[in-house]
Amino acid sequence: MTPLLDIDFVRARFPAFAEPALQGQAFFDNAGGSYTCKPVIDRLMRFYHSRKVQPYGAYEASRLGGQEMDEARERLAAMMGVETDELSFGPSTTANTYVLAQAFGEMLDAGAAIIVTDQDHEANSGPWRRLAARGIEIREWKIDPETGHLDPQALWALIDANVRLVCFPHCSNVVGEVNPVAGICARLRAHGVYSCVDGVSYAPHGLPDVGALGADIYLLSAYKTYGPHQGLMVIRRDLAEALPNQAHYFNAGVPYKRFTPAGPDHAQVAACAGMADYVDALHAHHFAGGTGRSPAQRAAAVHDLMRAHETRLLERLLGHLRGRNDIRVLGPVAAEARAPTVAIAHRQPGHVLAEALAGRGIMAGGGSFYADRALAAQGIVPGHGVLRLSFVHYTSEDELDRLCDALDRVL
Repeated sequence: MTPLLDIDFVRARFPAFAEPALQGQAFFDNAGGSYTCKPVIDRLMRFYHSRKVQPYGAYEASRLGGQEMDEARERLAAMMGVETDELSFGPSTTANTYVLAQAFGEMLDAGAAIIVTDQDHEANSGPWRRLAARGIEIREWKIDPETGHLDPQALWALIDANVRLVCFPHCSNVVGEVNPVAGICARLRAHGVYSCVDGVSYAPHGLPDVGALGADIYLLSAYKTYGPHQGLMVIRRDLAEALPNQAHYFNAGVPYKRFTPAGPDHAQVAACAGMADYVDALHAHHFAGGTGRSPAQRAAAVHDLMRAHETRLLERLLGHLRGRNDIRVLGPVAAEARAPTVAIAHRQPGHVLAEALAGRGIMAGGGSFYADRALAAQGIVPGHGVLRLSFVHYTSEDELDRLCDALDRVL
């Protein structure tokens, strides 16, 4: 049985909650970037103070710097159920996807097809669409204009012998619905089709078991998952070996270097180990009898812990919004079917509502959030945008109450 989240323990591990400049404000813009946990900050500070040298050398500071970078890759890969060399770090998910698209563009012959969606953040859509200039056919898996839902049956109608890759989100950053990744990826693999899953909007709500999901590529952003500004990218080994190398030719034999042509940000990569520290701290505090669990099992338990707390709060928010007839909530109305990222369409532009909430101590976002195609497909003018309310497991019930009160006054 999943225990109740100890919200005081959680919030004590995020220095932002003790920051004087942030007192009296409730943070509901987490989908744009979460607060950073203390283990990440501590590791980043230590690296800059005593490891800020070229790593992997013979001298002590260099050896320790490389060791910490390796630790981040090893521990996070283990928590996500993949091999260590299948996890790469890059400057952002957008940059990582762009590099991947160049690799597929070199590998695929003209006439091959890639399927994208109009539910995605542009990072997992635009780079693939540009491959049309190389003669690759781009097919679009379209959302339902009323619900924003991606129907898997509509995907299978697009699959034929020419399709080589399907790119879709684990969870949309404006629709919020959690897509059935494991089932989709399994069927794609049976058809000999690769999968690229954008997990940026899902991972902050619990690190996914990528091995169990079966995605060939899985993308997430550390800065939205309590870490530094890095893009994390899992590429399964068979695909990494099949794709043309995009890095220096002498790095072609190292899987996690093949798709990061820029030099790594040593300090930020090393600091990502703090994300694993945080997951382990939550596990140790909430699961006293779980000392023998594997990293993936610990991460799965913490995933469920986070999701249970978020779902309770999300149900309260959705219930509050259901009582209004002057707004449109995008995505599912059931909390269990979605992430706590709630986009609201209103006669007032999203940015105007966000400004009004800011005056009442609520930090939220307004705009299109790089999901212009998803908004337009649902009949919303991207320039008008939506108000987006996004939270994670460190959000408290008191903060949710303050949000609901402020919404009533602003709307």
